[in-house]
Amino acid sequence: MKPALLVIDVQKKFFERDAVTRQSLNYAVENINEAIKLFRKRNLPIVFVQHIDKEDGLIPGTEGFELPDEFEVLPTDLRIHKTYGNSFHQTLLQKELKDLGVDTLILTGFCAEYCVLSTYRGAYDVDLMPIMLAGSLASVKPENIKFVESISEVISLGILNKFLTG
Repeated sequence: MKPALLVIDVQKKFFERDAVTRQSLNYAVENINEAIKLFRKRNLPIVFVQHIDKEDGLIPGTEGFELPDEFEVLPTDLRIHKTYGNSFHQTLLQKELKDLGVDTLILTGFCAEYCVLSTYRGAYDVDLMPIMLAGSLASVKPENIKFVESISEVISLGILNKFLTG
């Protein structure tokens, strides 16, 4: 089994929303950073997915489109740009993961009940095993995070660490 970490739609523009959303994102970023460290230690793929939406001001090259400064992004990390909720729809994500031999996805990001859940479901459609990382999802409605986790396969950061160290 070879996992990859997907960080979905954690972009600066979303931190401009209300205090509840910012708090949710900040909490998720802390846990995503811990997962990034685990994946880096084991030289496993990390994929940053960024949503493009002109109406929301999410345009490549603009500040709001960029990833938060808290993320250490390396040139070797995959960057996927999408225009649909499902990160697989009309992107190169499936091909890139296949080329890397990935069969399992650890999903993190924003918004739990929209793009993250759509990508989770989409992973099944392309024969990948998706797993949500507990504590790494954000939403404008934090109660929706619990719902998404309740209907998904979920792993904690501690178990992920054990799992990755064999």
